[in-house]
Amino acid sequence: MKINNYRWWLVGLVLMATTINYIDRQIIGLLKPVLEVEFSWSESDYSRIVTAFSAAYAIGLLTMGRLVDFLGTKRGYAISVVIWSLAGMLHAVARNLTQFITVRVILGVGEAGNFPAAMKVISEWFPKKEKALATGIVNSGASIGVVFALLITPLILNFYTWKEVFWITGGLGFVWLALWWIFYEIPARQKRITGQELELIRQGQEQFESQTGKPLPWKKLLSFPQTWAVVAGKFFIDPIYWFFLFWLPSYFATTFGLDLKKPSLPLMIIYLATTVGSIGGGYFSSYLVKRGWTTLRARKAALLSVALLELMVIGMQFVNDVWVAVAVLSIAVALHQAWSTNVFTMTADLFPKESVSSVAGLAGMAGATGGILFPILVGYLLDSYKLAGNLAGGYNLLFSLCGITYLLTWLVIHGLTLRFKNNAV
Repeated sequence: MKINNYRWWLVGLVLMATTINYIDRQIIGLLKPVLEVEFSWSESDYSRIVTAFSAAYAIGLLTMGRLVDFLGTKRGYAISVVIWSLAGMLHAVARNLTQFITVRVILGVGEAGNFPAAMKVISEWFPKKEKALATGIVNSGASIGVVFALLITPLILNFYTWKEVFWITGGLGFVWLALWWIFYEIPARQKRITGQELELIRQGQEQFESQTGKPLPWKKLLSFPQTWAVVAGKFFIDPIYWFFLFWLPSYFATTFGLDLKKPSLPLMIIYLATTVGSIGGGYFSSYLVKRGWTTLRARKAALLSVALLELMVIGMQFVNDVWVAVAVLSIAVALHQAWSTNVFTMTADLFPKESVSSVAGLAGMAGATGGILFPILVGYLLDSYKLAGNLAGGYNLLFSLCGITYLLTWLVIHGLTLRFKNNAV
């Protein structure tokens, strides 16, 4: 049976995978107060767990992105989901810091395949005027996953223990896997797509060509300035969202006395705001493309808007009211997701589809590498300020660093893409 607008159904399927990905990733942050008591973790211990995940995620992004390009989207994505779902479930049997680090490493490798595979789906299925919006919808799964985690974690804890939280959430990936295997194929082989939609996809994509029809060699990819522009956009900015993801629950617990054993309305509002930013950021640059802007100019305009508005985060040091903090951080994380959407879309804009997963993986690896370094700094600062009796001061310094980084990074991206032309690569 032919289905109209089949590409948007596939976006829903990839959105579901991204949501599950972030549920599995976020659970440990929500269980942090429980696990700290049971296993006597310090802030630095927790930062080591986060850093181990980041390191594995970095390596996994590079290898899984390349794997998806060589094996194809269908098989590559499936392998990624199997690895991370098994790892999520294995958290339930971990009994000490070393074992938690081990399962986080496996989780990081598996989860690394999600965004490279997702961007390859978008590069295969969407015309350029829709790519950013499709990316925004998929990217919103990061925030939806966090919100679902906020809802289901306290619910499960009311009836079971932290172990069952990992068993249940880890199993979700296998449900998705069955749907993926049934419904996904590239457009040329998809029997459910109409001829009209297939023509729309073919005519509306960027006219990039790989000379061999295969993924470009790393040496070639690394020679392009636009590769380093995307890398910079991830390396300097991804760690900020990881800070928001892994430390905001603890921040609200220590600063405003939030009880993380109950559903948290402030955190739900903040993470739901990222959905608005993700889709809104994609819509904004897609709108500019429809108005006749080049894709690169549209993406950079969206990124500059985000960079200027993110300066408001510096003002967090003056916030003493929980709902003011919720408002400021909601805007901040929404803007971050708008940034992330447009940087990810640039991989589909600037490279042939045969190499999109490789570039997305490389850029993601850069972001995760930043995520390795930043949590070490976060743990050190918070432990130091806590010993000095001024934990709030540590958070204030971190918020200020986050606020200025977007604008500095935009300047790097702008400089690296000034001479880009839409030629075959």
